[in-house]
Amino acid sequence: MHFQWSVILENISYFIFGNTFFGEPGGLFLTFFITVIAGIFSILLGILLAMLSWCIPKIFKKILFFISEIIRGIPLIFIIFWMYFIFPFFFSNYISREITIIFSLIWFNSSAVMHIILSGIYALPKGQHEAGLAEGLSNLQIFCKILLPQAIKNSFPSWNNLIINLVKDTSLAFILNVPELTTVGSQLNNVFQVYSLEIFLFVAFLYYMLCKSFEIIVKYFLPKIY
Repeated sequence: MHFQWSVILENISYFIFGNTFFGEPGGLFLTFFITVIAGIFSILLGILLAMLSWCIPKIFKKILFFISEIIRGIPLIFIIFWMYFIFPFFFSNYISREITIIFSLIWFNSSAVMHIILSGIYALPKGQHEAGLAEGLSNLQIFCKILLPQAIKNSFPSWNNLIINLVKDTSLAFILNVPELTTVGSQLNNVFQVYSLEIFLFVAFLYYMLCKSFEIIVKYFLPKIY
């Protein structure tokens, strides 16, 4: 089998940037942007949900966990479709497909972050919570000042898996024709048609390199935390 790698070299800028320089972000650049924005807000919302579950009464905590389990048990592709059709119903203004994807990823992954944080808290000695109560701290103060910093530190290795899964989940933006890396690869495949193997091998390579880059960043900061 003879590979025509020239199709990659001639279109490498389109793989990486799409039509970014013409006002429409795309390619690997858009995949990276969606991953970072969705990752940051997923972590923030997940921490907020973990704090909420720690402080609210048990009955409301069960409701929160039930909703979380529903979200985790539904394929992400359905959440994307729901977001795509729900946003126009509640908002009179047009919501871009990129924003729809980002909100879907945040909604889907914040539930996982909540469970990661809570798992880190439950792994801590129970005496810390009791000591906080003895010092006159509220549950919220104990969570924010004592438990959360340790839970984030203990669960830091889990962030790597979360981010890698988030990178791969961005490929589902293809169903809304968001011009991220998978969509760009498909567009080039439709143009050239006979170079499908070369095109999608290179797309897979770019996904791998992006995931590997995030992994290196996590491993760089891991020793500094511990």
